[in-house]
This record gives sequence, C-alpha cells and structure tokens, in this order.
Amino acid sequence: MKNITIADVAKHANVSKSTVSQYLNKRYEYMSEKTRKKIEETIKELNYEPNIIARSLKQKSTFTVGVVVANILHTFSTQIIRAIENYFYQQDFHIIVCNADDEPKKEKKYIEMLRAKQVDGIIIFPTGGNLELYKRMKRDEFPIVFMDRTIQDLGITTVMLDNHLAAKLAVDHFVEKGYENIAIVTTSIIRNISPRVERIQGYKDALQAHDLLVHPDYIKTADVEKIPAALSELFALAKPPEAILAGNDIVLNEVLRYMKKYGLKIPEDAAVIGIDDVSYADFYTPPITTVKQPAIEMANLAAELLLNQIKKTGSVDTSVHRLKPILLPRSSC
Repeated sequence: MKNITIADVAKHANVSKSTVSQYLNKRYEYMSEKTRKKIEETIKELNYEPNIIARSLKQKSTFTVGVVVANILHTFSTQIIRAIENYFYQQDFHIIVCNADDEPKKEKKYIEMLRAKQVDGIIIFPTGGNLELYKRMKRDEFPIVFMDRTIQDLGITTVMLDNHLAAKLAVDHFVEKGYENIAIVTTSIIRNISPRVERIQGYKDALQAHDLLVHPDYIKTADVEKIPAALSELFALAKPPEAILAGNDIVLNEVLRYMKKYGLKIPEDAAVIGIDDVSYADFYTPPITTVKQPAIEMANLAAELLLNQIKKTGSVDTSVHRLKPILLPRSSC
C-alpha cells in the first residue's frame, strides 16, 4: 500500500506543497479559512501522517527535549514534569524524562544519552556533581535550563524557589503561634544542594530576626532512611523541639510516619510545617500547614526559557529566576 506523501495531499487539495507545509506547521495566517478546511479534510480523507524524521531533517530539529530530575519521587518533581509536558505538547514537542536519583554518575549518563539522541535542549535538576559536563554544554551553546537548584558562576539560566523566604514564612508562622524551640529536618546536604542549604539559612536568619537562639542540635540533615534516627535524637533532647519544619515533602512523610508510630500528637507534642504542598495535606488529621511552591509557573517559565534558546529568540538569559512561595495555614500549627 502506497505511503501518502505531502505531494499527494497537495495534489488532492489542489494547493502547493508549501501551503500544506504551512498548514502542518500551524502557520494558518498564510492561507484562507477555505484553504485550511480543504487541507484538513484532505488529510483525513487520505489518512495522511506527517513524516516526523523528514520534518526533523528539514528543520534541523528533533522537536524533543529532555528533562532530568534529581528525584522523581518528590511531589514537586512530578508537578514540574506534568506542566513541562503540557507546555511542550502545545508546541508540538515531545519530552523524555530521566530520573537521576541524585546520583551524578546516573545524571551524566542520562545527559550524554539525551545529547546522543539529539534532543533540542534539556531542563535539568542538577545534582551538582558534573561541573565539567555542565560547562561543556555551556561552551557548546547547547540549550539548557537548570530547575530547582542553582550552581554559581556557570552562567546557566535557572528557575527556582525563593528558598530563603520559604523557610522564613514557616518560622514566622511558628513564632506567631507561640513556638520558640523550632527544629528543621532536611535530606542530606552533600554537594551543597542549594534548596536545602538555602532553607537552612533562611531558618537560621528567621530565628535570629525574632531574637531566638539558633540551636545546632535542632538542625538535622540526613539521607531519607536515616531521618527516623535523626527524629529520635531530636525527641531525646533534654528540651525537645516544640515545632518541626520539614524541609521537603519526603521529609514531611517521614516526620508524620514517625510521630504516628510513637503516638506523638500534632500539634500538642510538636507542631509541623512542611515545605512543598502535598495532596493529602488538607485532609490529613490534623490538616498539615505547608509552604507551597508555584510549580506550574516555575515549569512554564523554565520551558519558555528553554524554547527561547532552542529558537534563538531574544537575548541570552543567564539569570536566576526565583519565584515566591505561599504559606497555606492549616491545623498542624
């Protein structure tokens, strides 16, 4: 059975091949409504399917972008992926999602694989462990946007949360509710992963702004499997914390599991706030106060910045774009 070509569509619709090409690329302003309808009906009648490979060769683009997330288990990561996919779908692009598990070696392999597949650009939640690779991509003028994490002095455009403010909003709310002995628990800060470091600094600065002591024993960073042990250390202190700030959604899960396991009540035994809104926050008992990241806005901005690089539109952007978090007060504090 003969493959239907763009020439067949043009002949059947009695238009030029360039007009059909304009239709396929959604450049409808170059044709009348009657012509557009005619081509649309012809494509359906002939069951024509565009040759993606031929299109890629002609336009020197694969119409594909990569997204390398540090940890796909984070609620924030899945929200970002969903929004990026939606943005690029509307642009007739496909996305390839890779999960690096916060491992630099895995991240490196995925980036190299994506470039071998000739994706048009990559959005990366950088592990921070592949500086030379990032620099090489920058030198190659390969379209790249960092998401959620920044690495200084690389000059790579970045979209992330105002993490300092996120921690400040939580601490301010704790203090407003009368709590003074406030702890923070985050996942490991190896390689100085910027959101975690910045949230700890924001926590410290907020305490000092309220003339409260920064107690080193109240600051815990650990791999996920070691968070229960870190919480045990907190509650074993001579003066256990009255409130706990969970640095992200995974830490919040561990805090809630721990407190339930040991019969600790929220907020009576310890008030809780989590950075990253989670789907169960408003119906957990008690509902959990969270600091929400504007994930959709962040994803759309990152996608737009990447597409601008791919299409070489506008001036080169090397800035760090920080979006504002929102406190969602509930009954856990």
